[in-house]
Amino acid sequence: MDLRKIKSALKTALIGSVFSFAAIATNANAGVTDEDILNDAKNTENVVSYGIGLQAQRYSPLDKVNADTVKDLVPAWSFSFGGEKQRGQEAQPVIYDGRIFVTASYSRLFAIDAKTGQELWEYNHRLPDGILPCCDVINRGAALYGDLVIFGTLDAKIVALNQKTGKVVWKSKVDDYKAGYSLTAAPIVVKGKVITGVSGGEFGVIGRVEARDALTGKLVWIRPVIEGHMGHIWKNGKKTDNGVTGTRGATWPGDMWKTGGAATWLGGTYDHEVDLLFFGTGNPAPWNSHLRPGDNLYAASTVAIDPDTGKMVWHYQSTPNEAWDFDGVNEFISFDLKKDGKTIKAGAKADRNGFFYVINRKNGKLISADPFVTRQEWTTGVDMKTGRPVETATARPGDPAKSKDGKKGTSTFAVPSFLGGKNWMPMAYSPKTDLFYVPANEWGMDLWNEAITYKKGAAYLGAGFTIKPLYEEYIGALRAMDPKTGKQVWEYKNNAPLWGGVLATGGDLVFFGTPEGYLNALDAKTGKELWKFQTGSGIVGIPVTWEMGGEQYIAVPSGWGGAVPLWGGDVAKRIKTLNQGGSLWVFKLHKS
Repeated sequence: MDLRKIKSALKTALIGSVFSFAAIATNANAGVTDEDILNDAKNTENVVSYGIGLQAQRYSPLDKVNADTVKDLVPAWSFSFGGEKQRGQEAQPVIYDGRIFVTASYSRLFAIDAKTGQELWEYNHRLPDGILPCCDVINRGAALYGDLVIFGTLDAKIVALNQKTGKVVWKSKVDDYKAGYSLTAAPIVVKGKVITGVSGGEFGVIGRVEARDALTGKLVWIRPVIEGHMGHIWKNGKKTDNGVTGTRGATWPGDMWKTGGAATWLGGTYDHEVDLLFFGTGNPAPWNSHLRPGDNLYAASTVAIDPDTGKMVWHYQSTPNEAWDFDGVNEFISFDLKKDGKTIKAGAKADRNGFFYVINRKNGKLISADPFVTRQEWTTGVDMKTGRPVETATARPGDPAKSKDGKKGTSTFAVPSFLGGKNWMPMAYSPKTDLFYVPANEWGMDLWNEAITYKKGAAYLGAGFTIKPLYEEYIGALRAMDPKTGKQVWEYKNNAPLWGGVLATGGDLVFFGTPEGYLNALDAKTGKELWKFQTGSGIVGIPVTWEMGGEQYIAVPSGWGGAVPLWGGDVAKRIKTLNQGGSLWVFKLHKS
């Protein structure tokens, strides 16, 4: 045996492993780090995560634009998404190192020079024929990690691109788009893992949360959120079972759990203080609740998940045996509740069912549940002992199986409508005012159930509906809610529905857009309108703010679309004159 050759081989292997480790370490530490993401809410020069921080408070301490100076806010530049793909633009931009990354309709992503508005590159995902998006071809944003920008696509893939070149670094298939799966939510990155949900609840998919290595796209764990399905975890490259979700057959009849819905289509939040992910889950499938007696866990719920293992830690179900498409997906925002001389690690959620919930984020215990809309025909309130809503006698439409023809049940008038007291559009929380700013809508619906059977790739509803505004003078209302009392402090009414996100700032301002095309700034304490600007198309995107070169900037995508024009019913009369578009507007203070 030649010892010199053995020593040489060992030396070569050692050097190779050192260089490999160094390359991995350099790649992991290059660009956006885990620390950057955790400090996102405090770093005013970048916005590296959806929610302006993983807690998703959508609050920036920047105050150069404030109640006194906002009158001088003017456009710095505008960028067109171009082409014929001018559908709903629901994204939140992310900003890093002088570059803006913003997604657009039809699974596109643009990199833009933050100072000049010049396009740096565009990624246009090649979508196959036959995609099945429920509610427009939208995308809500991307995640940044290392030198990557990561987003989901309408054909149920996750794509990671190089931030500087737009070249694909890795791509991962989530599921079969032909079965109704898609991705529209912005991912988040927690401890080096990119965390995503799935869309497609109206097609009988199985809602779940997934974690992948953010640098490679390799699966780390999967947690289904429908009771009875097995979770999985990957250790040393091997897939192993990670426990059944709940107890199979406990709250679902027969095999209904196999096509149970509960899509996690809005994505999640994370709180480092309790080290938990929070995901909302969508409606159970089908809409016809008479086919699935029972609570149908864990649909229409908030679930807390261990980010390291994918184990479910606690859950709170806001609408048991949900029958109105009251998805529970709305964002769960961590905050410190200061009440009765105590500080509670809490979270707040404005649910589609019309209740504003405050929940202990450590254990899921309900603290309060108060209406944030003017009417709730389906319930008289929430029983604080059980946490369950108290349904009215006419809450549910009739069982079609008991009708004469067995096809269509009796109708009921439900409030809110299936589009919810609040839909996907994220609210904001200001620690300065201790208020939540909730984009609400006032509408109801005639609702009836129909006979239905599951068919792969077909809509799995078993219901019909007609949506109707409740009031002539307005549908949308931005409402400031006090989490200590559950009371409304002020409101700003809008003729058309509100369908975009909210931003709160240290300048005591609240920014939000309207379908009529305006970006508005209100006084955060009083709700008084202080400024607005017409962007040329309806705003259903999410505003952000950052600092660059000593100046404060505000950006918002403009482009009318989303679910409202597709499902508007009588609401369509309010929005028929609104024009589609596709652009990113950036503002700063005018220098006199």
